[in-house]
Amino acid sequence: MIEKNSGWVVTVKAPPPSLNDNTADADRLINEVKSVLKTDYIDMDLPLLKNLPWRLRECEYQARCVCFKDRGRWKLVGVKNVNDSSVCAGIAIDLGTTRVVLRLVNLETGDVINESAFDNPQIEIGPDILERVHFADHAAGLKKINRLIIDGLNEHIAGLCEKSGVNIQDVFLLAVSGNTSMTHLFLGLPPNQIIREPYIPVVNTFNTFSAKDLGIQINDTARIFIFPNVGSYFGGDLISGIIYSGLHVQDEISILVDVGTNAEVVLGNKDWLVACAGAAGPALEGGVSEIGMTAKPGVIDRMIIDPEDGTFDLHTIDELPPKGICGSGMIDMMAQLFLSGMVDIRGRFVASKCGDRLKESDGIRRIVLVPSDASATGRELSISQVDIDSLIRSKAAMYTILETIARYVGVTFDDLSTFYIAGTFGSFINPGSAITIGMIPDLSEDTYQSLGNSSLGGATMILTSRKALDAVEGIRDRITYLELNVNQAFMNRFSAAKFLPHTDPSLFPSVKRMVL
Repeated sequence: MIEKNSGWVVTVKAPPPSLNDNTADADRLINEVKSVLKTDYIDMDLPLLKNLPWRLRECEYQARCVCFKDRGRWKLVGVKNVNDSSVCAGIAIDLGTTRVVLRLVNLETGDVINESAFDNPQIEIGPDILERVHFADHAAGLKKINRLIIDGLNEHIAGLCEKSGVNIQDVFLLAVSGNTSMTHLFLGLPPNQIIREPYIPVVNTFNTFSAKDLGIQINDTARIFIFPNVGSYFGGDLISGIIYSGLHVQDEISILVDVGTNAEVVLGNKDWLVACAGAAGPALEGGVSEIGMTAKPGVIDRMIIDPEDGTFDLHTIDELPPKGICGSGMIDMMAQLFLSGMVDIRGRFVASKCGDRLKESDGIRRIVLVPSDASATGRELSISQVDIDSLIRSKAAMYTILETIARYVGVTFDDLSTFYIAGTFGSFINPGSAITIGMIPDLSEDTYQSLGNSSLGGATMILTSRKALDAVEGIRDRITYLELNVNQAFMNRFSAAKFLPHTDPSLFPSVKRMVL
């Protein structure tokens, strides 16, 4: 529920014009809105001005006004009759590389009306963000990849509104949260310098945009807010996550990790924030293996190996026949293989422990998780030595990112009050398994808190809270960004972390107790 005087819809009553008061319609309305918002400046775009005279007379100068701030300056976005029972709506968008999630919100009450999601249509260019950026090196490629996401959003926004009984013309605000490359592609901005030294985006902080100018088919006067970026690999989705977690207003030191295409990390409290990002994401999302998948029905998300007889107890999402494995399942699997002795500290298969599950073809060993007659695909589901090596590199990168940012600031992991894990990955991960393989610090499991889709959560807060919007710019300006691409200490620590759980077992005392 939106607190009084904290949302974007205000109700005003203006005196009707007369021969004694011939103030222009727009000025008459704006003066009343200024009084409610306690501001000196409110802008109104031409499309709204064109319809204003008949709207004001229809509602007898009593109106629900949708307003928004653009870099501190107010803008009047929509005007509706006070007697009109239809909603004033906004849509929060998590603009993911793989998946796009939409949340339809009532701007007056803050209630979530409905949600939907769809696969990012830019996947047809390439599942990897680098492929998309290279494709966009030329104007024709950039135009095509921009069109894919705009058309996809228009289709699914229309579908979401239709199934929710909301007129698409009643959508006045969009809040978009995504990484730096995804926001560039959404806006049709050339992203090619983001991936080339010295890693420079076109822009980090955006004005709000007209939905019509971007080709988004909602109300013509609707505004689109896009979370600002901090660096080439630290995007607005992390700022959205910071807003959602509340890390930026806490006295204690906390850390926030979002694992997607990259692993993005922010460390700090209400006084300071330090951020960095690195390529630890794909493997931890389940993307290192032929059977790796994002979390969805039928995908293995948890696994236990019986210490007595070595049998595998697999759990799939919605308990359907297994068809693949997601990131949390990979981490559980790796932890269980290590604890059971089926792999050694280097992640190499131990034949005497694996038994007849271990197979070899073309000189590459693999362990069978699910035989062909028990899988949903009719083919065996197995993990190869190559898959495990990739997972170990990714978990080493994850831990090294965390270690590097903590050392840069001069804190230890024991100084952390909360370890926030965001995204789908955070919703399914078993912290105990991640600690066992040396991916995250050996802290009490109470320290770890899953945020779910914090990118979407933060975008939703922008639609329901003026304070949240006001906080965004301050957060971005407070963040110190640590560039890992040129950090030699990172590379040195990375080599030490490519063991289970680490070359220094004293860093993981709880794991040492389990394997002894």
